[in-house]
Amino acid sequence: MPEKLPPIIIVGGGLAGVFCALKMAPRPVAILAPTPVGSSGSSYWAQGGIAAAVEEGDTPERHAEDTVAAGAGIVDRDIALGMAREARARVEDLAAMGAPFDRKASGAFAPSQEAAHSHRRIVRVMGDAAGRAIMETLEKEVARTPSITVVDGYSAQEILTRDRRVIGVRARHASGRICDIPCAALALATGGMGHLYRVTTNPVESKGVGVAMAARAGAIIADAEFVQFHPTAIDIDADPAPLATEALRGEGAIIIDRDGRRFMLDIDAAGELAPRDIVARGVFASIKAGRGAFLDARAAVGAEFPHRFPTVYASCMAAGIDPVTQRIPIAPAAHYHMGGIWTDGRGRTSLPGLWALGEVSSTGVHGANRLASNSLLEGIVFGARVAADILSADLPDVDIRVASERAETAARDRDFAIVEELRDLMSANVGVIRDAVGLTGALKAIRRLTGRTNDIEIANMLTTSLMIAASALARRESRGAHFRSDFPHPDPNFARRSQLSLGEALRIADEASR
Repeated sequence: MPEKLPPIIIVGGGLAGVFCALKMAPRPVAILAPTPVGSSGSSYWAQGGIAAAVEEGDTPERHAEDTVAAGAGIVDRDIALGMAREARARVEDLAAMGAPFDRKASGAFAPSQEAAHSHRRIVRVMGDAAGRAIMETLEKEVARTPSITVVDGYSAQEILTRDRRVIGVRARHASGRICDIPCAALALATGGMGHLYRVTTNPVESKGVGVAMAARAGAIIADAEFVQFHPTAIDIDADPAPLATEALRGEGAIIIDRDGRRFMLDIDAAGELAPRDIVARGVFASIKAGRGAFLDARAAVGAEFPHRFPTVYASCMAAGIDPVTQRIPIAPAAHYHMGGIWTDGRGRTSLPGLWALGEVSSTGVHGANRLASNSLLEGIVFGARVAADILSADLPDVDIRVASERAETAARDRDFAIVEELRDLMSANVGVIRDAVGLTGALKAIRRLTGRTNDIEIANMLTTSLMIAASALARRESRGAHFRSDFPHPDPNFARRSQLSLGEALRIADEASR
């Protein structure tokens, strides 16, 4: 760790955090990340692309309408429209940096179709390699930007405050050493929380740490109950599970059971292109009933699979499945968290000195169910907005010397056992289908597990799990990605976003335990 760092700290080396840092150049800024920039977080693994109205006949207004429709009644319409209107400019920013988006012979973008979009508007790279190509582009851009200091190998663990204002962040090195880093502005871009669940498409770093850090520091958490499960993770017992991109269904791939029956048409008229929550529940029900679930791209893609979807093809072939001639076994997997740290339209949280952006934030743009490929878009739109807001903020002077590193007690075997129990618990009780009995049991177990560990990273995982389960218990209805079998229908009284402090979540848990 350097002795001094710039007073603006961004935690997270994925798309949102890196784009934000680049937008602040030439203002000095430091990026703190557990892995090297370019490979940090879920951005690298994103397959579909970035949603933006770039074709003739499409408009930002239509994009916003689709976003609102997918969000099941609780999307912030103004935020959605603002994001859609900024989409093309941010995509052009990435293209100017060298992102090799797919183009037509004319040079125009060649967008693809994805579920619940009324137009072809997914700007992509090589069919299914957008995330990797974009992050490799940004990695090169960071390397030639002298105002950005990258400190990798460090995981943020705790937000330091004084009089309810952020004054720094505590981080732990992979070796176990910890240090306190002062800052005048802290931007969390720590990504999602998929590894709180047994089956997830997220990288191992996605443990919900940012939500927990913010909640423990006193920030408001919004919409925590809304966890999106991707319906077509490739079911090959891999952790994380590789993803069969939604673009495959956009190109005509169908979902069938073991007997070859196309069951999604019995559930929704849109079939495989229904919103993700509906498809995920359909796939989950077929598997639970013993009929299995498979993605069949043999007729729609066939021999073109290796060229049109090379990432998915490679994952399948590594597992001994040839998608050109065989159907792909699938299962729902924790994929994206619509909830997170509450922010306003500039990325400011309820805690002075703290901004949040990307998946760790809850801006109101996703509502109860994220529209496909709006995630990378939100990252770059709010990356630019947070950069502009921090640059215009009146930041306090701080002593930028990093405190000396010190050793921390290593996690014990029992701590790893806690993580394994938590992931099984969340999948069973706070997963695709929920009810009061399961959620109450989850909250009791989380409180019990919390008393068994002193490890801050595991405590953070438990805290975020508590926020999700408590919010899910409080929302006594089904809406979007949140489905309660004991309250299977939407309730107009809950047609609003949720907001919860850690204290309120603990109260819900304690009341449920009585």
